[in-house]
Amino acid sequence: MRVARSLIVVALLPLFAACQLFDGARQSASHVGQSRMQGQLIAADGKLVFESCQDRRRYEVNDVGGTSVLQEAATLADEQGKLFADVRGKVAGDRLDLTRLYRVERSGTACDDPNFKLLILRAAGHGPEWSVKVSGKGMAIDREGQPPLAVPYVEEQLGDGRFNLSSEADNRRIELWVAPQRCVDGRTGSVQPMSAELRIDGKAERGCAYFGGSRDD
Repeated sequence: MRVARSLIVVALLPLFAACQLFDGARQSASHVGQSRMQGQLIAADGKLVFESCQDRRRYEVNDVGGTSVLQEAATLADEQGKLFADVRGKVAGDRLDLTRLYRVERSGTACDDPNFKLLILRAAGHGPEWSVKVSGKGMAIDREGQPPLAVPYVEEQLGDGRFNLSSEADNRRIELWVAPQRCVDGRTGSVQPMSAELRIDGKAERGCAYFGGSRDD
């Protein structure tokens, strides 16, 4: 449904709340036989093990996609923190052939996030604090010291995995620019696959972004 340089209109909540333009069930040909999974990364017997949030099964990680998950996990690991990972791969018995790393962070509660499956995208940054949650109902924007905003948006594909979400609601120009570039949250250490820049009325704030459970890119 997403075509380069075309616009996809996400309507206001009261009008088209039921319209899911980003179908979480869609899969590209390259995803056939693979699953997106969330869980904990655990070091065991010199190997990296993935424990699924869904059924608590454990799989030995085989990084066939060259995602550098071993290095990312080693960088974030400490004696007390648990590592959460959002990944894509193919299960082969007790092995997970990992092809994509969406996110890895220190967290013992991310498996219990009730909003993850509803999100298309989440972006956030610091100094000042800001976050954007994108769903089929619109963009919810929170900024330090500012009232929250909830606006409809249009999406424009820019090529090479880059895209832009924009809105001109309430006489304000709001843009979220997203690019496929490894991004490390300077405060939490979370490693995310995309960089983001939020621009409101010309003022820009930078941060990181990742796809939620409603978008299966």
